[in-house]
Amino acid sequence: MPNTATHPAEDFALLSAASRASGERSGRQAAFWMLGLALLTVLTVFALAWYLHRVEVQDEERRRSADAQWLEQSVQFHFRRLEDDLAQRARQLAIDGPQALQTPGQGEADTRPAGLLWRSLGVVQAQAWLAQPGDARGSAGDLQAWRADMASSADNRQQLQLLQDTAAHLRRASYAGPLRGPDGHQGDRVWLAVPSFDGLRLVGLYVVALSMQEALAALLPPWFTDQQQVRIVTDALPPDTIDAADGPYQTAMNLPGADVLLEVLPRGPRTSPTPRLFFAVALVFLLGLLVSLLALRRDFLKRQRVQQRLRAEVALRSAMERSVSTGMRAWDMQGTILYVNQAFCAMVGYSAQQLRGKRAPMPYWPHDQVDELAPLHGSVLRAGTQPQGLEAQYRHRDGHLVDVLIHEAPLLAADGRQLGWMSSVLDISERKRAEQLAAEQQEKLEASERLVAVGEVASTLAHELNQPLGALISFANGLLNRLHASTITLADMEPVVQRMAQLAERAGGVTQRVNAFARRREMHLVRLDLTALVQRAVAMAQEGQATPIALQWPKHAVWVRGDALLLEHLVHNLCSNALDWAGEGGAGATQVQVRLQVDPDAGEARLCVADSGPGVPEAALARLFDAFFSTKRGGMGMGLAICRSIAEAHHGRILVERDALLGGALFTAVLPLDNGA
Repeated sequence: MPNTATHPAEDFALLSAASRASGERSGRQAAFWMLGLALLTVLTVFALAWYLHRVEVQDEERRRSADAQWLEQSVQFHFRRLEDDLAQRARQLAIDGPQALQTPGQGEADTRPAGLLWRSLGVVQAQAWLAQPGDARGSAGDLQAWRADMASSADNRQQLQLLQDTAAHLRRASYAGPLRGPDGHQGDRVWLAVPSFDGLRLVGLYVVALSMQEALAALLPPWFTDQQQVRIVTDALPPDTIDAADGPYQTAMNLPGADVLLEVLPRGPRTSPTPRLFFAVALVFLLGLLVSLLALRRDFLKRQRVQQRLRAEVALRSAMERSVSTGMRAWDMQGTILYVNQAFCAMVGYSAQQLRGKRAPMPYWPHDQVDELAPLHGSVLRAGTQPQGLEAQYRHRDGHLVDVLIHEAPLLAADGRQLGWMSSVLDISERKRAEQLAAEQQEKLEASERLVAVGEVASTLAHELNQPLGALISFANGLLNRLHASTITLADMEPVVQRMAQLAERAGGVTQRVNAFARRREMHLVRLDLTALVQRAVAMAQEGQATPIALQWPKHAVWVRGDALLLEHLVHNLCSNALDWAGEGGAGATQVQVRLQVDPDAGEARLCVADSGPGVPEAALARLFDAFFSTKRGGMGMGLAICRSIAEAHHGRILVERDALLGGALFTAVLPLDNGA
């Protein structure tokens, strides 16, 4: 092995020359970097704007959820407190007698319960003591209000009787309402009953009439009503007239026996100024960053020729010391080899002295690959390699080829300036041989697939050309018969010949469509209007057919991304199949309908083709879309298989069922919408 030791001065001289040359090249590249940074700034501004919008939406959702939870918990807490207050008063009335019953706001204020709902004026509208039969003390209180509500309607009577039974048998507070007023409309009054027991014996029921509107007015603080509108959902209240930023939130008040629903509507969005302030600060920061980069570029141009030879030596020696058995190669930004280690020399068969200072074309490049490796070499010098590395072939000095995997890392000086590239070269010849064997096996499999595809295309051509060629034969035979009989004139021949030309053109179009299908890996996908495409395809399918095709489509464009030729082929096949089966349904008119529908929520367009035929037999559903399977006499079984292949190639699907309107088969091709993004 030749001696590969190098003198340090030689390494340093090469590094110094590379640094000066790279400085001149960097000046030309700086303008391109500034353009890229400006583009990055613009993209960042748009990203921040989108992020601001998302933060505001999420913040609003969190606030609405928190307000709704607070409302539910607050209502439940205060009504449970009211139940406790009434239970306390019921026990006291059982002891003192109904004569001690007093209206809220009267009597000894310091002995009354301290609950918010009890002390709020207007919440408790009436109260009464309903004694049990046989109780000598009898009922007391505002019995007139109780009887008036019970007599207002049969529904009120049923609810109040159920209230008494529920409170007595379940031994707990119970509610009834909202009750109906004398006019028959449902109001906001709710009766609350609290039973009083002496051991197991029911002493009586303490009942109070509550105004739910007044209860809400007492419960809701000003900060909540400033931001939210809360109302009770009943048929007696007018519809809400306040525009809400989002839909209303409905929550049920957990009052046993009462059916009360609260509706919360926000009075408008409540956005915090913090995200917008952050956006403004970020925008100012980005603009300042761009100005700073301009200043840094000027400073960079002034200092780009500064050399730090000692630090270059440390960087170079550190990179070489990390090399053990892997081939290592260092070169400057112009592609001049600065250093190679022993492993690299053994890989290519040249000594370090023979390689140092060389530029492209390298002596270890295969002679027949120089034209390919030269541009690749230039791209590596500009941008290095991808993280997965770069595969290439080197030619050993003795002539044999070596497959290598190359990884490039920047060769940096101590101040961060790039002086060149450090290459890590791995011998992957054995791996490439294994991959070659696998590729040969794959090629055999693909050859088999191509044979199957040839049969598929041949069957497709026979299926699609059957109809127009049959029509051409019929026209030709008829024309010959009339010519032999001398019963046709030139004027009579002209429409016949024109029709034959149309059929021939149609057959050519079939050939074109089938060829496009056979080459489906080369689809020409564009954004197209499905409405216009369906209209064209239906008009082509309608030619020469006695059964009319009813077309229903939206009054606006339906945009999808697809191959126009293949999609027309799909529509034509479905319509032709429907026309063939429409007259087989027995009694009734022969009908074919094509419906184009849009489902924006699912992001799908639905093309529905229905007929009045007998429909698809249940036993044939599982194999209906299989190649060479047909329920039609004389059919080749390729039409629906082609339709499924086209739909799946456009990331869609095709379904079959019985049409509820016409009674026959309903084929639905589902395609994804294209939103233009």
